[in-house]
Amino acid sequence: MEFKPRFLASAVGSMPHADAADAVDVVLAAIPEAPIWPQLSGRGLNEQMEIQYSEGMPCRSIDREKGRMFFDTSGDYTDAFTEFYEAYIQACDPDEGTGDVSSMALSEDFAAGIFELEQRLAAEGGKRPFVKCHTTGPCSFALTIVDENKRALWYNEEFRDVIIKALAMKCRWQIQKLQSFADNVICFIDEPILAGFGSSTYVSVSRDEVLAALGELVEAIHAEGAIAGIHCCGNTEWSIPIDAGADIVNFDAFQYGETIAMYPEHVKRHLESGKVLAWGVVPTSAEIREQTVETLVDHYEKMVDNLVEKSGLDRRLIYDQTILTGSCGTGSMEVADAEKVFAITGELSQALRAKHGI
Repeated sequence: MEFKPRFLASAVGSMPHADAADAVDVVLAAIPEAPIWPQLSGRGLNEQMEIQYSEGMPCRSIDREKGRMFFDTSGDYTDAFTEFYEAYIQACDPDEGTGDVSSMALSEDFAAGIFELEQRLAAEGGKRPFVKCHTTGPCSFALTIVDENKRALWYNEEFRDVIIKALAMKCRWQIQKLQSFADNVICFIDEPILAGFGSSTYVSVSRDEVLAALGELVEAIHAEGAIAGIHCCGNTEWSIPIDAGADIVNFDAFQYGETIAMYPEHVKRHLESGKVLAWGVVPTSAEIREQTVETLVDHYEKMVDNLVEKSGLDRRLIYDQTILTGSCGTGSMEVADAEKVFAITGELSQALRAKHGI
């Protein structure tokens, strides 16, 4: 999908607020053109990154005393898998599927933010240019969550496939829930674990497997007519999200801004095909206390200079195909610092549009 965001301001999902209404207040004030629903990890175990998206997955077990989730693969899970795949095929078959992915819905107990955002947007009426939702990516989910023997689920091909398809359905459910409130819905696949791809820890994880997993979620997002993004908050092989078909590649441009230019041909093809880079130029750490709109404008322009030099891309094309975000989510920050991240992201958007006559 081709679109020109031209310094559109948005955000990665997590926020430190305990109350969903307070978080949505911040979102709608700071990034009104592309608001997100806030993931509120401070509300408790249910809104932790992987647990939040686990409802409905077969064989899931949450140990609330130990504060962890695992999948019990020890018993006969034939019936549970059969039920899951029947629901998946009925909903997602490309020719005869109903599109009803409610078996993988998020509940208010696990995702208060999406219900709060929905309520607020419904009350105001009309449509925003964009609304953004997000799902923990299949690599981060299946390489983080383990079975009863503490073995990552990624290495169990049966469970890996279920997780991929369940997350694809959760993407589609969110898009369906929000699409009446926006001209376009953006859905991010959050993959922080891609920062470790190629390391000794994940040496047995193949590039083709990662591309297949990400591609399945991208395809599900596109099936709903939405825009697919892939976010990684560390350095990674940036050709992976591009080759997986993402419309938007979101990267930490504050700490790792120069790394995107290490893949000049991939980035050139990505942008020239009408796709987008989401520059996470606003730091989501205590560094935000030392930053101003002016310092971040300068930093962004230096990163663009580097990309132009390495790729030969037209500078105006880069500007047209830029979204601005924080470098990662703000869930682990102090509330005041997180709110500054949101405020300065919106102000940065305005400043760059004014500077470049957009």
